Amino acid sequence: MAESLREARALGHVRRLGVYGGSFDPVHLGHLHVARVAQRAFALEHVVFVPAAEPPHKPGRKLASREDRVRMLELALADEPRWSISTLEFERAGPSFTVDTLRALPQRLALAPEAELYLLIGWDNLRGLERWRSVRELLALAQLVVVWRAGADEGLLDSLRRELGPELYANIARGLVREPPAPESSTELRATLARGGEPLDALPAGVLEYIRSRGIYR
Repeated sequence: MAESLREARALGHVRRLGVYGGSFDPVHLGHLHVARVAQRAFALEHVVFVPAAEPPHKPGRKLASREDRVRMLELALADEPRWSISTLEFERAGPSFTVDTLRALPQRLALAPEAELYLLIGWDNLRGLERWRSVRELLALAQLVVVWRAGADEGLLDSLRRELGPELYANIARGLVREPPAPESSTELRATLARGGEPLDALPAGVLEYIRSRGIYR
């Protein structure tokens, strides 16, 4: 695969780095909203978007090609100088476990030893967090940042407190951002696109045109 035009370079000057993983199938304005909210709330100097090769929680689901997902990210991030892409997970075989990415990114990006990682996730991704690969190490490697979803079941937090214990749960509590997220959903967008709809208000500039030109999701 050709190197991304927005591929993250050495970020040795960055001390607070946001890491945003996901399928990005397709990337939409809700994703960009989460990145902006997290960047503002935690004074992140840079955010790296990391598209998953094989999301472990979506076994067997056919994704748009890696090249298409990276190109859509490039279009979405074009006007954001403090955002970039890492295709690190495309270089590993098997499921894309987040803890492996957090282990590898500091060396990949030549981060300073004192650099802090902030892992950006959506509220929906909290469900089942206690079963993520090496979750204790994951929460030691990065501060979680979770943007609240309107109407979300806050009983989920009580469940995580019981499952993870007070020490690990403290990481989650520190990273909660109670700002309503944008309502876009990748699943709903794919369905709309498959029907021939054009969700102009939900996709970044250039992404819808790219999807149409490539016939993705049709």
